[in-house]
Amino acid sequence: MDVAVFRVFRERNAGLYLSAVLASGFGSTAMWLVAGIWVKSLTGSDSLAALTAFALWAPLLAGPLLGKVVDRTLRRPLLVVVNTVMAILLLLLLLVDSADRVWLLFGVLLAYGVGGCIHEAAESALLAAAVDTTRLGDVNGLRMAVNEGVKLVAPLTAAALFARFGGASVAVLDAATFALAAGIFLLLRISEERPARSGRAAGGTAWGSRLLWHSPVLRPLLLAGGATMLLAGLNGALGYAVVDRVLGRPPAFLGVLYAAQGAGSVVTGLVAGPLLRRLPGPVFAAGGMALFSVAVALRTLPYDPAAVLCSAAVGLGLPCVLIAAMTAVQRETPPEVLGRTAAAAQTFLFVPNAVALALGAGLVALVDVRVLLPLMSLPGLVTAGLLLATGPVGAVRS
Repeated sequence: MDVAVFRVFRERNAGLYLSAVLASGFGSTAMWLVAGIWVKSLTGSDSLAALTAFALWAPLLAGPLLGKVVDRTLRRPLLVVVNTVMAILLLLLLLVDSADRVWLLFGVLLAYGVGGCIHEAAESALLAAAVDTTRLGDVNGLRMAVNEGVKLVAPLTAAALFARFGGASVAVLDAATFALAAGIFLLLRISEERPARSGRAAGGTAWGSRLLWHSPVLRPLLLAGGATMLLAGLNGALGYAVVDRVLGRPPAFLGVLYAAQGAGSVVTGLVAGPLLRRLPGPVFAAGGMALFSVAVALRTLPYDPAAVLCSAAVGLGLPCVLIAAMTAVQRETPPEVLGRTAAAAQTFLFVPNAVALALGAGLVALVDVRVLLPLMSLPGLVTAGLLLATGPVGAVRS
């Protein structure tokens, strides 16, 4: 591994930024897991439990509008406020102790989703100002590694807390991590200029979306990323079917496959910066998409070792397009509209994933998973080829 990656941690702003990502990411992962279990335990309803995910994802549809909020204020103070407000709101969940108070949980989850959209956009915009542009690929990769790394630990912590103390204990943990993240963001040393009251900074919500669409650098990466996340959503929805019908294993075995995928994503996060210094962004993204697509097709093999290796390969390949796309957005976007552009990019990348999760749940009831998986891999390979053919490969080198 390139030793330059480790130098990032010696840079004050980068190290603090990643520490804040670790703190809030740990609590958020724990809360996202427990929300559905909590609702199910209180109401006995599978439908209401499934709606917790919808409440968290729905605000993504308003991403460009929420991103404009980011462009109208200083990003560091905004992150401090958002993290502090979320810490306070989560404490309201201490009141949720029966089925007739589940509405309060859904209200907090919806606010959580809104705060998450603002948080992601502000983080991306702040990062572009906090570190040198040559380090963006490294920090974005390490951010991915941190986010995926906590997924290997946070779910176990959340499950243990919920089993022993109930959902309120996880809410307190999440509130504490948000408060810690707010304190860390306060320590960042960044000189930010106040947003202008005219020009692009005060322009319409669609500024970011238009910039993404008209940029010859960003458009191919975002289109490829949206297509890849659509396929990733379908792949995720087929997980239980793979474990049951292909491997003949109990549902709990899916946890092993998720762990392998998370480990693969951690590795990609660690090597993304060095690779982006040697490869154009579209080449890096297309290589990851091709690896992801081949691994999806090979999930039809009825062998446990093959399933684990394919899950690790999915984890290795999938983050490449996300890291390449968001790094390009940070480097190619004027600072005054970076908030709404980053939010629009997040919407474009992750809404297809949410839609595909629902679509995949229907498809698996109609089509054999051993047919669906190879069919899914074909569009991924085609998308990777198109990205190489149409992407301005020389324009996104880190």
